[in-house]
Amino acid sequence: MNSTNRTVVVTGIGATTPLGGDSASTWEGLLAGRSGIKQLDGERFADLPVRIAAPVAVDPADVLPRPLVRKLDRSAQLALIAAREAWADAGFADKAGPDAGVTPERLGAVVASGIGGVTTLLDQYDVLREKGARRVSPHTVPMLMPNSPSANVGLEVNAQAGVHTPVSACASGAEAIGYAFEMIRSGRADVVVAGGTEAAIHPLPVAAFASMMAMSKNNDEPTKASRPYDKARDGFVLGEGAGIVVLESAEHAAARGARVYCEVLGQGLSADSHHIAQPEPTGRGIAAALQNLLDSSDLKPAEVVHLNAHATSTPQGDAAEIKALRKVLGDDLDHVAVSATKSMTGHLLGGAGGIETVATVLALYHRTAPPTINIDELDEDIDADIVRDEPRPLPQGTIAAINNSFGFGGHNVVLALRTV
Repeated sequence: MNSTNRTVVVTGIGATTPLGGDSASTWEGLLAGRSGIKQLDGERFADLPVRIAAPVAVDPADVLPRPLVRKLDRSAQLALIAAREAWADAGFADKAGPDAGVTPERLGAVVASGIGGVTTLLDQYDVLREKGARRVSPHTVPMLMPNSPSANVGLEVNAQAGVHTPVSACASGAEAIGYAFEMIRSGRADVVVAGGTEAAIHPLPVAAFASMMAMSKNNDEPTKASRPYDKARDGFVLGEGAGIVVLESAEHAAARGARVYCEVLGQGLSADSHHIAQPEPTGRGIAAALQNLLDSSDLKPAEVVHLNAHATSTPQGDAAEIKALRKVLGDDLDHVAVSATKSMTGHLLGGAGGIETVATVLALYHRTAPPTINIDELDEDIDADIVRDEPRPLPQGTIAAINNSFGFGGHNVVLALRTV
């Protein structure tokens, strides 16, 4: 099948996040405005300048069999849990095959991580130093590979159309979903399992981000530390988790009678070429990505009524994103309900685009924008309609939403979804 420009839809969602062990509990937590951020326990975090993070609400060791846990890095464990939920939610009971509703050669997997198996790498190095080479796990290399989550999800569902791992720091999860969209639109696949995962709550990454002055040091009030758009915001809070969606061609979904959440309209991509870590202050690259999305799809600015913003709670980044939106959308931005869900989940790095796409899908499906919490005093540079403290109903009729994800290195990814 070589048809191009096929309509792509979302037929399944899955998540495991700081707010819940699946997509339903995560969505419930978002609507309730509940924070998943807490103080880090244990001596190894005690002397760090940052002692808060957002671990998953349900430990993967409580969900997966112990032998499997020993063979997978935590990032792959989380991805597998979310992928299994999404696969079942899409109505697929078994691996791809004659009785599963999709053939293996027409099924792909694209699951990204910004850092990969960093905890495996660091923990096994400790084993090497303290116990010797013979005690290093033989599973170490397959566990620490950045493509481990995608590979294991691909094995889980028997994906043979292609298994991929785009790595673009905090834009990785969104770029994975964009890549999956292109696989289906171009005719390479009929179904793709896609999203992002991250598990980097370890003393070294925490200390490293803290040394960059990128993280909030509000150790005494963890639930108030992530405060996008607030005048007193002082950096992001590290989170972990995974968000996975099942994308499918509209024809394939209709042929098997699948429930459709929404349509995927496309993606916009750009690079800032400004700095390895700092955002470009005018939002030039973000604006280019959004314009690229509008130019390459049939999305009209007036259709956009909701945005799940990247909004990590850094002073420069939050403002640059809003400037870019205003530049491209103009007065249409006044009618966009902006949600910054990292205020509740923290920043999942490469997993952020995955869970935030799940949140955007559910916002459209339920026509409800989740709130942004912890805004005591809105920054005067934030020229947008921020949904604060309480969920907000979204309009009836055909509506669209955008999910933004940006990463160190200047990577910009903008995804667009529309009701069906």
